[in-house]
Amino acid sequence: MAQILCSNVTVGYEDGAVAKNINFQLDAGDYLCILGNNGSGKTTLMRTILGLIKPLSGQISFDTAGAAGQIGYLPQQTPVQKDFPASAEEIVISGFLSKCGKASFYKRHHKEEALDNMRRLGIENLAHKSYKTLSGGQQQRVLLARALCAAKTMLLLDEPTAGLDSDSTAEMYNYIETLNKEGMTIIMISHDMDAALKYASHILDFGRDGISFMTKEEYMKGHRNE
Repeated sequence: MAQILCSNVTVGYEDGAVAKNINFQLDAGDYLCILGNNGSGKTTLMRTILGLIKPLSGQISFDTAGAAGQIGYLPQQTPVQKDFPASAEEIVISGFLSKCGKASFYKRHHKEEALDNMRRLGIENLAHKSYKTLSGGQQQRVLLARALCAAKTMLLLDEPTAGLDSDSTAEMYNYIETLNKEGMTIIMISHDMDAALKYASHILDFGRDGISFMTKEEYMKGHRNE
């Protein structure tokens, strides 16, 4: 069974559909890059996968290991979020909030795993620094570490390199690639065509003529023939 299967899905809100006829299937360890213009429905689809909104029609299903509760999410940052008054460690460990249940406190293993995820991303030295004083690249690594605290099998990333300089962008893509090679399924929204064609295994293209799902090789072949 596919880790995630999206069948004839229409996404949108009460005032109408944003994107229709979305179909794709991913297995564990795949790397999907979602391409398309602003307003085409990419983020709405991601919010639907996360269960934050319901599909208007169709179905999104997961295997047991890929259930929605196993997904980590790195959204686009707002200016207010960039000035959030907390330490980097506090931001990272907040990724466990949904797993604390009725308890209002983190357990020891939560703190240990949060620090381990910070080490994986090379930011353990930032643990006690104020989040709002960090550079854009450092903030994104903090948010990625937070997403890892929530994730077990899948990461959803919405423009993870937006606003970063070239060095920080390259670092972020390298971290994501390493996570994918370790077995994490990646679904990433991006306007960066070069990154999509370098790292992704599959493409979901929100084009003017509809939404198409294909392997990276099929996408490249189709564009060579244009």
